[in-house]
Amino acid sequence: MKVFIIDLFLNFVRKYLYLVLALNSMLIFAAPNDVYPARPIRLIVAVQPGGNLDMVGRAVAEKISEGLAQRILVENRPGANSTIGLSAMARAVPDGYTFAMIAQSALVAPRMMRNPPYDPIRDFSAVSLIATVPQMLVVHPSLPVHSVKELIAFAKVRPGKLNCGSSGNGSGSHLSLELFNKLAKVSIARIPYNGDSQAITELLGGQVPIKFDNLSTSLPYVRLGRLRPLGVTTPVRSVLLPDIPAISEMLPGYQMSVFNGMVGPTLIHPDILVRIHSEIQRFTQSQDAKQRFAMLGVELQASPSPAHFSNFIKSEYISLSKVLDDAGIKPE
Repeated sequence: MKVFIIDLFLNFVRKYLYLVLALNSMLIFAAPNDVYPARPIRLIVAVQPGGNLDMVGRAVAEKISEGLAQRILVENRPGANSTIGLSAMARAVPDGYTFAMIAQSALVAPRMMRNPPYDPIRDFSAVSLIATVPQMLVVHPSLPVHSVKELIAFAKVRPGKLNCGSSGNGSGSHLSLELFNKLAKVSIARIPYNGDSQAITELLGGQVPIKFDNLSTSLPYVRLGRLRPLGVTTPVRSVLLPDIPAISEMLPGYQMSVFNGMVGPTLIHPDILVRIHSEIQRFTQSQDAKQRFAMLGVELQASPSPAHFSNFIKSEYISLSKVLDDAGIKPE
């Protein structure tokens, strides 16, 4: 009973603060200053340096800095499946000087917590999609399968005996496996790791034979022959790898791509969102950037507008929640 009363009180305080911010925003943030941005902007990346989200975040920050004539300072704040950095962003003053990079995990993590520190629908101001990162189902060359069809047949006669490496709960690699198991009606066991780098190391060594991995990290090993590609997780074949079939060609309805985008705290003035969005569009339309990231397995793509990205976030949240529910993954 005591805990219930405390929760009610905290919810009341939270709603009161949002109301105050909403009323004050007409005065404090009624319109962006003519000299915006007047100081450096902070871009929170809630993962370790060196990963895909970090690489995209740093590249777009550099481009935006040029367009705004003001520095974008990238701040890595990893931990708790990205919720530490993202909750810090959500609590920031909505004045256009704090943003964050988000990926799939930003929507999944709150669904897996009993008391999430933020709500991705309520607490984020959407800016833009920046990139999509197809995943690829890859296997160690020692596994005697050469297609999705062969893997399914191989797994069906070995229920629970095949292992698949994965990063944290709710990660792209985790949900890709869960959806695959459901649609293929197989039971490939998940082996969780603290991050994708450790999982890839074990995959390359043959300790785990299977992984759903970002193109950006697995593609170099595929080109060297150290990993065998079976299929991509996009609904159709990726333009980056037209010779590799989409998993959906064998499993209709299969789709699980990772996205990268940018958000700010709620109540940022729309003019500021449009300004940052326009700079992101410049970045994603740059032929140099497109070619550079295509080599890494990343497809640059901006939303038509902040409103479109807001709708995208809502749609992804619903579809990812269904995958979690179907897999029986409950809040911890």
